[in-house]
Amino acid sequence: MDINVPLILFLLVAGTGVVTLVDRVLWAGKRKAAIAKVQESFSELTEEQKEEDKKYQAAIATASAEPSYVEISKSFFPLLALVFVVRSFIIEPFQIPSESMVPTLEVGDFIAVNKFTYGIRLPILRTKVLDINDPERGDVMVFFPPNEKRYFIKRVIGLPGDKVRIQNNRLFINGVEVPREDVSDVIPTNPGEFCFSVGGVYKVMEETIDGKKHIMRNCSTPSSAGLAYSSVVPEGHYFMMGDNRDNSGDSRKFGMVPEERIVGKAIVIWMHWDKFLSIPSFSRVGSI
Repeated sequence: MDINVPLILFLLVAGTGVVTLVDRVLWAGKRKAAIAKVQESFSELTEEQKEEDKKYQAAIATASAEPSYVEISKSFFPLLALVFVVRSFIIEPFQIPSESMVPTLEVGDFIAVNKFTYGIRLPILRTKVLDINDPERGDVMVFFPPNEKRYFIKRVIGLPGDKVRIQNNRLFINGVEVPREDVSDVIPTNPGEFCFSVGGVYKVMEETIDGKKHIMRNCSTPSSAGLAYSSVVPEGHYFMMGDNRDNSGDSRKFGMVPEERIVGKAIVIWMHWDKFLSIPSFSRVGSI
């Protein structure tokens, strides 16, 4: 079952915030009144005597004691609120769970996603309240696919109005073939991967979209999605593909991504940690 982290974080902020507010408005005053009553009961004692009188000290401790849920809420509310604001409007961390963006992103990469590049959106509701920039071809973007509640990360290939065509693993945008250059060949090692099953190899290439270069890979023998595909991107939608072209569930499978389901732009790898018992690595740190 997928965990709705934004909703859980919002509920924690709201819950601790309400408790903190009620304590400040109502409960703190009652504690002050109780402390004043104790002090009045022991008014015959001097300040030095009060410091040594165990009954007085116990009564003051009882009168001023905060319930554990109030103490916890007051301690965690500022931190939770800060995390909620940063995560909702500025930067959100993600971990790469699959190989669909190899070789650009590997399983276990921790990335930072800029939440305001494409506009300010309300958390949870994801309603845009302020336009800033539109996605550009070549951007690596986090989004929710149609009819999905999970985050996906792919590369923006087609903008609204673009005609995207794939023919024998060759990518065409508006009738123009996207230039690419061979980098290397890689033999697949995972028996579940398409190239392995046909005895082929991965062709690692440098692709250039709108002047921006990135590394991607195709199988030497195209998969069914790479043999022949053609579509026009509707207004308000984007065509997304993984850089691991023959092993990526993307817009060729789930369709175009509506603008309102955009989460943000992936900007940097800040850590790699592929297994729980492994040691985190920072060798892949860098911009995406």
